[in-house]
Amino acid sequence: MFKKTFKNICLLAFLLTASHSIAAEFKANGIVDVRLSSNDSNKSYLSGGYGKFSSNSSATLAIPQLAGEFKVLWDNGLSANLVVNSYVENDQSDLGMTEAYLKYKSIPSSSGYRWENRSGIFYPKISLENEAFGWASINTLNSSTLNTWVGEETKLLGTQAKITRLGRQNGNDFDLSLSASIFANNDPSGALLSWHGWTMSNRQTIWQKSRPFPRMPASKAGGMLQAQAKRSNAFLEIDNRLGYQLQFDWHQHKKGKFNIGYYDNRAKPYIVKNGQYGWGTKFVYAGAHWRFNKELQLTTQILNGSTLMQSPDQQDVVNNDYQSAFVSLTKRRKKHSYTIRLEEFSVTDNDSTAGDNNTEYGKAGTFNYTYRYSKPWFLSFEYNWIKSNRPSRAYQNQATDLTEQQYQLAARYFF
Repeated sequence: MFKKTFKNICLLAFLLTASHSIAAEFKANGIVDVRLSSNDSNKSYLSGGYGKFSSNSSATLAIPQLAGEFKVLWDNGLSANLVVNSYVENDQSDLGMTEAYLKYKSIPSSSGYRWENRSGIFYPKISLENEAFGWASINTLNSSTLNTWVGEETKLLGTQAKITRLGRQNGNDFDLSLSASIFANNDPSGALLSWHGWTMSNRQTIWQKSRPFPRMPASKAGGMLQAQAKRSNAFLEIDNRLGYQLQFDWHQHKKGKFNIGYYDNRAKPYIVKNGQYGWGTKFVYAGAHWRFNKELQLTTQILNGSTLMQSPDQQDVVNNDYQSAFVSLTKRRKKHSYTIRLEEFSVTDNDSTAGDNNTEYGKAGTFNYTYRYSKPWFLSFEYNWIKSNRPSRAYQNQATDLTEQQYQLAARYFF
């Protein structure tokens, strides 16, 4: 009951508010991304395999992202926001909503404090990479493994309150913010990360869409996971319990920013509905983005957490710890930019379920060169390299140690 009521209130408020857009300012922005890519990966994780990239092996011409951001803004600080994403890749296509929320930003008080609220469907402000239109990555074509997972399994249906202390009105050159969110519809988050491991792409999960995961012996008849559906939908409410997220931000004027936060979906891990389990998923994260000068900038993030799924009699079936971290350096010179990103990731399997080994360890590297052809047009070449050890690949007669490489040429148009 809570899920339907809360969802309907948020979406109805969005539609009613947007319907008065005649007297308001309307903005439309977006991205068109066309790519030619080639990799030596196995079957893609988006097709239910263990491949780390979004496309299957061989050369592929695709539109991995066609996105639009639509905003209606009023003079009183209120705005209505809708983000739509679509793709055409691997003979598959889809179109749908990735964010839809109302936002209010107050006028700063005389003492330099401002508060904000977002209510609806939105990404938590974790990523320091995905800050372009449509939640696209700015300096690379593929997001890091950390933020690829955020785009796949982490989205909030809820409300967020944020208060900011503005430095300019208090004699400081930095702003401080504290935000708190309560949310629903993210109980199965952690299933895909456990079963296909860390991945690297720009593909976001459209709201209420499901994704396949690799089949393993435990999911066959008689196995501990036989009741699990063949596809996982991360955006469901299983137990009618609210989760929460807390975040602290430091913004140094003209230099950079830092964030640290905590997420807990508070899902009961022993409840299953229509083949979808609740997963008790929680994590801490931190990141920093720093500009040394106009040409050189550093971005780094780390995420560390755990996820738990149990049988109805509360016996551990999947009990994993996980971690991902990256550091990237971007050099800009006139119309040219160069980015190098290094990553390390892991999943630690703490349970003893037969036929479901989720252990993984890997490293990744990315090199990107981008040329700004004109104000909206960007031409990019990107090389991705991932080396990982994953014992569960043996279930599909694949090597447990695997090195995967991908080459991409892209034309991206931001409007």
